[in-house]
Amino acid sequence: MNDAHCHFFSTPFFAALGRGLKDADERAPHETALAKLGWEAPGTAEALADRWVRELDRARVSRAAIIASVPGDAGSVAVAVRMHPKRFVGFFMADPTHPDSVSLAADALDSGGLRAICLFPAMHRFAIHDVRVCRLFDLAAARPGTAIFLHCGVLTVGVRGKLGLASPFDMRYGNPLDLHALALAYPTVPVIIPHFGAGLFREALMVADLCPNVRLDTSSSNGWIKYHPGLTLSAVFQQ
Repeated sequence: MNDAHCHFFSTPFFAALGRGLKDADERAPHETALAKLGWEAPGTAEALADRWVRELDRARVSRAAIIASVPGDAGSVAVAVRMHPKRFVGFFMADPTHPDSVSLAADALDSGGLRAICLFPAMHRFAIHDVRVCRLFDLAAARPGTAIFLHCGVLTVGVRGKLGLASPFDMRYGNPLDLHALALAYPTVPVIIPHFGAGLFREALMVADLCPNVRLDTSSSNGWIKYHPGLTLSAVFQQ
């Protein structure tokens, strides 16, 4: 059994959250965030990778896709992949609005051995058909076997809520239909839409039906079903 969607919550991830807190320790913002959450510290990337392997073994999962969950943290996942190449496939978050997004992504793919570029349009406020996104698709197309992970629909980050941090996302940028022309233009690039489209199930199905390179992942509690009265998870899988 494989797991296609796991977040690798590293020390740099918690540091990024901590820097958003008013009372954060500037020298160790991750400690402030972890203390507020009451969570165990992840330690080094090496330690966290070993811990993940133990959890995969316990759950009888052969392999997992692990996601660097803030831009700039691809290195943490690269360490885990180097340590356990048969257990992990590395994904990383990219922000196309950042001027160095293409060079950073290229380094993560070429030097880090990672396999998927994760995009969160609502989080970073960019259109799916933006030319800056096309440049990342160009990068993936030039490296066969590289996928694009594209979060559409409802986006919430539970840990931000627990810390009292705002989530100024904009759902207008998360419509799967905006992917249609791009997916057709890059037929060799696999595109993963997580959580069945996270509430935009109909639209995600349309794009996946029209574009053979578009796939849906089934992860999470799929609480988005509450927006579709009468729909069950069994019916979602069947459809």
